[in-house]
Amino acid sequence: MTRRSALMVRGGWFGHQPEETSDAMRSFLESEGFTVRVEDSPLVYSEPGYLATVDLIVQTVTKSTIEKPELEALRDAVAAGTGLAGWHGGIVDSYRNSADYLQLVGGQFVAHPGLAPHERTGEQSDNYRPHEINLTDSGRSDPIMQGLDDFVIDSEQYWVLADGYMDVLATTTQPVRPGDPWHEPIRSPAVWKRYWGEGRVFVSTPGHRLEVLMNPSVRAITERGLLWAARS
Repeated sequence: MTRRSALMVRGGWFGHQPEETSDAMRSFLESEGFTVRVEDSPLVYSEPGYLATVDLIVQTVTKSTIEKPELEALRDAVAAGTGLAGWHGGIVDSYRNSADYLQLVGGQFVAHPGLAPHERTGEQSDNYRPHEINLTDSGRSDPIMQGLDDFVIDSEQYWVLADGYMDVLATTTQPVRPGDPWHEPIRSPAVWKRYWGEGRVFVSTPGHRLEVLMNPSVRAITERGLLWAARS
């Protein structure tokens, strides 16, 4: 049987554990018959002819920057059929300098309202809050979400600005608390998929650190999403 090819690009802010989380998904992909290459820079995107041989790109790069040749090669590859997938800040808080990248993935992290100011200690957990991931009606019938139901995680809750060109499989809602400047609950997409040319893009916002990614529901969604995005 011909093995499929996956490229993992990781890096950026260390707090999202790009190595640990990508290693966990690398093991999964290898068990599914993929040959996996791992790189620590988006420079690989501009390697002549390479992305055309890749069936799936898994990106976990928080913030950072991307140069024009790298981004153009990435967009062209996805449009030609290479899948693109990722979780949390590794895909929706990447390359803030590039509107073209944001257009490709369809959403951008903008905030994770966490603890009230008087409760903060200066740790990552300041941004954690128990919150619910709610499956949409269409999500409940999608194979990626098969057998799952709404679930609660204690982690960063992503407030995402998004376009309408996506199949939203799950959402999460930011409530209005005393002192919050918004006047009504904010519902953001939490899991979505979209088509780009001949390619597929999958995004799941839960996955702040390894222990969150390994939550049974988050893990199932992520693994299924990676396989869905990969070139058939």
